[in-house]
Amino acid sequence: MNTSIVGKQFELTEAIKGYIEGGFDSLSKYSLDIISARAVITADEKKGRKGFGVELIINLAHMDTVVIKQKEKDLYAAVDLAVERAKKVLRRHHDKVTAHRTKTEETPSVKEVAEKIDGVDEIVPMELDLYKPMEIEEALEKLKESGRQFLVFNDQEAKLRVLYKRTDEKFGLY
Repeated sequence: MNTSIVGKQFELTEAIKGYIEGGFDSLSKYSLDIISARAVITADEKKGRKGFGVELIINLAHMDTVVIKQKEKDLYAAVDLAVERAKKVLRRHHDKVTAHRTKTEETPSVKEVAEKIDGVDEIVPMELDLYKPMEIEEALEKLKESGRQFLVFNDQEAKLRVLYKRTDEKFGLY
């Protein structure tokens, strides 16, 4: 990472340069490809008040340039706030790049997951017959005939229900 520290209307000391370079070094922890970082320090005096302005310009590969401007009465406070804001921007970009799925990576379907699982009981995707409401007795008969462990259906009041076989050979209803 190329770094540049410039003072406008202000003479930079080695202590200030070292402090700003330490702030730049803390930005490298996000593992982003930072091409260059530049700090422009200005001293302002308006209405008898002294103040300092810090402008950080960070060039990233494959991303637009990040520009952060911060003004404070104290130079070190201005540098700290500007570096914290830069960390926030870089952290958000890092999280976006590493944690979030891109649009090309879609959630796999049940069938795709079933095909990828080796050594596990076979997963068979099924369509649910939820379209017409059923009486509980009708669902019980359908479950007995099918030999399955459970049946999902809508009852006459349009509630989603689950009828299942228990281990004691009785049936349960959610």
